[in-house]
Amino acid sequence: MRSSRPACRWRASLLPVALVATSKVIAAPAPGHCVVERWADLPITMVGTRPLMHAAINGTDALFLADSGAFYSSLTSAAASEFKLKLVPAPFGYQVVGVGGASRPYLTDVETFTIFGRPVKHVQFLVLPNDLGNREAGILGQNVFRISDVEYDLANGIIRMVKPVDCKNAMLAYWVRGTDTPVSLIDIEFGTPIKPHTRGSAYVNGVKIGVMFDTGAAASFLTLAAAKRAGVTPQSPGVTDGGYQHGIGPNFHSTWIAPFASFKIGQEEVRNTHLRIGSGELLGEDMLLGADFFLSHHIYVSNSQHKLYFTYNGGPVFNLTTMPASAPGAPPALAEPAAETQTADAPAATPPAGGAAPPDNLDAASLARRGAASAGRHDYAHALEDFTRAIAMSPQEPDYYYERGEAHLGNSQPDLALADFGEAIRLKPDDVQVLMARAELRASRHEPAEAIVADLKAVDHAGAGVSETRVQLGNLYQYAGDLPAAIAEYSAWIAAHEREDIAMPRVLNSRCWARAQLGQELERALEDCDKALRLRPKNAAILDSRGLVYLRAGKYDQAIADYDASLKARPNTPWVLYCRGLAKQRKGPPGAGQADIDAALAQEPAVAQRAVKIGLTP
Repeated sequence: MRSSRPACRWRASLLPVALVATSKVIAAPAPGHCVVERWADLPITMVGTRPLMHAAINGTDALFLADSGAFYSSLTSAAASEFKLKLVPAPFGYQVVGVGGASRPYLTDVETFTIFGRPVKHVQFLVLPNDLGNREAGILGQNVFRISDVEYDLANGIIRMVKPVDCKNAMLAYWVRGTDTPVSLIDIEFGTPIKPHTRGSAYVNGVKIGVMFDTGAAASFLTLAAAKRAGVTPQSPGVTDGGYQHGIGPNFHSTWIAPFASFKIGQEEVRNTHLRIGSGELLGEDMLLGADFFLSHHIYVSNSQHKLYFTYNGGPVFNLTTMPASAPGAPPALAEPAAETQTADAPAATPPAGGAAPPDNLDAASLARRGAASAGRHDYAHALEDFTRAIAMSPQEPDYYYERGEAHLGNSQPDLALADFGEAIRLKPDDVQVLMARAELRASRHEPAEAIVADLKAVDHAGAGVSETRVQLGNLYQYAGDLPAAIAEYSAWIAAHEREDIAMPRVLNSRCWARAQLGQELERALEDCDKALRLRPKNAAILDSRGLVYLRAGKYDQAIADYDASLKARPNTPWVLYCRGLAKQRKGPPGAGQADIDAALAQEPAVAQRAVKIGLTP
């Protein structure tokens, strides 16, 4: 989740309006001369609740996050490195601030940036440290989305750049013309190049709040301060852990899922709902309305009228999937599917779930985009139906098999997912994302390490770049027992990233953990763990890793101290108890540590076998 703005003045410019030429009149929203002209369609593929789109950097295709909450477009430092772009420091004192804190960016000039199918010369981007997690090169922000009015139809995989003509007072939700679909309308603030975000007002438990419409936020989010004004705190009845969140900046923040009597925006009210609340700051706003809200609504942002129109598509309004609850920096592990909080979070007048329903004479690409949007809302039945129709129309398109495989996986059908991934790889053997998906699925099914490693080596051969894929490769190599390969993957990522990257302590810890398991290069392992702890002090997982380094090195007092500190943060962790017991045994006197070992075995009998695999025995 992110919003960003500069901490000092800087000249931020829009992309040239001339790059999008009016192509088609798409509707006459009201009687008279008012028409809405389409300038450009941006096809969007939803990955979960992240809207992704393609553009090109110097002629090479690149994936971007469509982020209406970003004041300006940016690239990751890894992408800048891969595209061999020259970086210059941002002006002195300039910062980009988001929910995760502040980052000092660099600037770069892309000689030719192709968007809307048109090349634009010398486009400036911010360069920020954090990887985005889905192979994205960067984000497209409000210097793109303010060049015209914008129609967000994420449920059907489209963002449209549109221009109303002679529509000063017209109702612009043209897609409901001739129907009785209710339309909500709110005023939005006047945008400027420095503060271009789409902002308005809503009500939580009857209390007025400021909201920002942010497609870059995977889930909507209410600040703790605003929640408190509405009578809700993390200690209120019915509040549960929501895991961690992060965005621009180096910090993680805790979130909670909390019950609310009412959320009202425009003429729409959601009663007896749950919202995600958390400790991050939103730079003057109370709530981000994220991609989950966009998926459940068809939205028209009228920069010309300073109004926002929206209609409800059906289904859940908010994505309350619990985010990873393990402490940041934990040693790599294959995550189990996230739990979901089930709530009644639909408006009082609820149309049938299943997303928007445009004419059904769609081509394969449109069906696949609509399927991805349905999958992002966990509506797997409709997603699978659309993907299957897309495959029937274009059976040689590997992406459709991959996307259907992901939907099968979400629908708890791993055998069908594996078959679809296999067919996608047959059609395109060097597809990194599909090879990674199949390797992760094989690991989750505890298939032989040889099969997993074969996919990983194919990814390396195809070229994984220096993005988060390197970290995922390292984690899977660890799982498969190839620790030297894991260390090499982590090293490649670390070399290409700055210390400020939010993932740096996690990856340093992973490399420390891998070296500690091998019992080799212990001094270098200690350096990694020490650096990680400076970035994430008192982190239980990193203390556990450093404890193993000390145990391997025969420094039992230091090992015991780190295991003590780790257990203070996460009490009764079987692995840590067992290793502390071993350290106490080896230090002496005889019998020391047996209580820890017994306590660990009582909770997890297999913990001794885990230790034996890396050469640790009582």
